[in-house]
Amino acid sequence: MDSWPDEPFTRSDVAPLGVTDADLRRGRRRGDLVQVVRGVFSTADCPDSIELRAAAVAKAAPSHHVVTDRTAAWLHGVDVHVYGEHDGVPVVETCALRGHEPTTLPGTDGRTRDLLPSDVTETNGVRVTTPLRTALDLGCCLRRREAFAAICALARRHHLTRRDLVRELPRYRRRRGVVQLRELVGLVDPRIESQREAWCFLAIADNHLPLPEPQVWVEIDGVPTYRLDLAYRRRRVCVEYDGHEAHSSDEQRAHDSARRGWLRDHGWTVIVVREGDFSDDGLQRWLDELRAALVPTYTNRRW
Repeated sequence: MDSWPDEPFTRSDVAPLGVTDADLRRGRRRGDLVQVVRGVFSTADCPDSIELRAAAVAKAAPSHHVVTDRTAAWLHGVDVHVYGEHDGVPVVETCALRGHEPTTLPGTDGRTRDLLPSDVTETNGVRVTTPLRTALDLGCCLRRREAFAAICALARRHHLTRRDLVRELPRYRRRRGVVQLRELVGLVDPRIESQREAWCFLAIADNHLPLPEPQVWVEIDGVPTYRLDLAYRRRRVCVEYDGHEAHSSDEQRAHDSARRGWLRDHGWTVIVVREGDFSDDGLQRWLDELRAALVPTYTNRRW
C-alpha cells in the first residue's frame, strides 16, 4: 500500500483494495501502521488522541456499544478529564445496552446501561450519548463540583436549558447519584463559562448565600466595558476567579489590576478567588468576604 486510510480501519475495510493479512503485518513491521485496539489499525503518523481511540473502539465493538460519560463529553467539545490524565490518552468510556455484555477491549472502561434511541447520536461515525444524556450521566457519576461544572459546560455549548434537564429526571429515579443530580440541575446556569467559575457558584450556593448573576457587563458611558465572572449588580459586589493560565503574564496582571482598581474606585467590592481557594482556609476566607459584602447597610434608617 502506498497510501493507507486516514482514519482507523479494519482488515475488512481494506480487503477490497487487495490488502492481505501479510500486508498488514509488513506495514506494522516497517512502522507504517499501529494497532490502536484489537483488529483496528491506523497510520503511525496519526496522533494518538481520544478521537482516534473512540473511532477505533467504534470499529471493534458491536453496534450495541455506545461511547458515554467523559469520553462522550470530549467528543461533544467539553473536557471534563482531570489535569493529570492528559499526560496520556484517557480510557474510552463506553456502555453496552442492557442485555449485552460490556466491552473488555484494552484501553476502555465498559459498563452496561439502559439507553433509549433518543439518548444516542452519532459524531464522526461514533455512536455516542447525546449532550443531554451525557450531562445527566455525569451529574450522577462525577464528584459534586466536577459534575456541576460538566453539566454547565454541556448546557452552554449545546444550548440545553434547566427545563431540558429537569424533564429527564424521572428516568433517573433510584439510580446511584440521582440525589446529587437533582440538587445540581436546580442550580445549572448555561451562562457560567469555566469550570472554576462553576466551582465558585456552587460554593456560594452550598453556603446558603444569595446566588450571583454570571457574566455581568459593567458599562462606562453607556458602553459595555468590563465583564464580571459572578456579580450582584445592585449591591456592586463581584466574585472573580483568577486562573493561572488567563492571568499569568505581566500584561494580563497589569490589565486585571487597572480593571479592578476602576471597579473599586466606583463602589464595587471585588472578591478574588485563586486556584487554591476551594478548600479549608482559602475557601472560608473568600466566602467570609462575600458574606460581609452582602450584608445590607442602612445609612438612612430611622430607629
